[in-house]
Amino acid sequence: MPSTSADIEHAAQLLRAGRLVAFPTETVYGLGANALDPEAVARIYEVKGRPATSPLIVHVASVEMAKSLVTNWPDQAERLAQKFWPGPLTLVLEKRPAISPIVTAGLTTVGLRMPNHPVALALIQVAGVPLAAPSANRFTQLSPTTADHVRQSLGGDVDFILDGGPCEVGIESTVLSLAGPQAVLLRPGGISRSEIESIIGPMTTATETPEGAHPAPGMHPRHYSPRTRLLLVKNGEVPSQGSGIYLQHQHPPSRADIEVIVIAMPATATGYAAALYDKLHQADTHAPDWIAVDCPPHTPDWEAVHDRLTRASS
Repeated sequence: MPSTSADIEHAAQLLRAGRLVAFPTETVYGLGANALDPEAVARIYEVKGRPATSPLIVHVASVEMAKSLVTNWPDQAERLAQKFWPGPLTLVLEKRPAISPIVTAGLTTVGLRMPNHPVALALIQVAGVPLAAPSANRFTQLSPTTADHVRQSLGGDVDFILDGGPCEVGIESTVLSLAGPQAVLLRPGGISRSEIESIIGPMTTATETPEGAHPAPGMHPRHYSPRTRLLLVKNGEVPSQGSGIYLQHQHPPSRADIEVIVIAMPATATGYAAALYDKLHQADTHAPDWIAVDCPPHTPDWEAVHDRLTRASS
């Protein structure tokens, strides 16, 4: 059932009382807590089994709310927010003391995003506080793109779930650091590299996961993973043993002598991203021996999809 205004008011009351609420965004469902309440944020880490080295993104309902949480709002942030907010872009900036170190894995920076979903924006506005919210699932597992995915993953460990229907973007936000002298892409996502560079010019890319606190979420080597072993394959070369699920993009499975369920994937990068986690959730329900993914093209528009598939298969 879609969430009502009464549901949103109830969820906002829970958040103000230090409880956890799962809510929809255009990317994936988030597990939200009052970002200004360290004890509530600590419960996010506990419920997810998330390491303290992985920071959380703080969700806001306006540029003004974002500015109130950081020490500096550079011109690049202003231009990107005007173009892409609300939307799947997280900006990393130097934080104010109001944001506890538990939110940021002890770092002096915080990732901020204005989600492009009416339920998420209404929830933040009614609650009157920014929301710290990673994906509403167990750490390293498949991200949820429906309320049912949240229920299956977290069960009774979340105090309330707002249902906003399936997520339209389907993969997490792009994370861009503006805390240093040059913009750094920390995680590819719903806004492409070329879209960002059209606004602020060239940027660098974080290439390795550092020791200690990660500068952004989603940088753990293994992430976004189904319970079933996931394999990236070329030219339809599926395993010769066992039965499995094959996510087909271009090539049919190479073998007809084994049991394979074929799931056709969308042809475009945006369509593929929107369907990816839902199809992997579906595949997992069959409890196959393996999930083989027909490797999509290695072109710039597929960067975020490749990032998710590579970490899921690690």
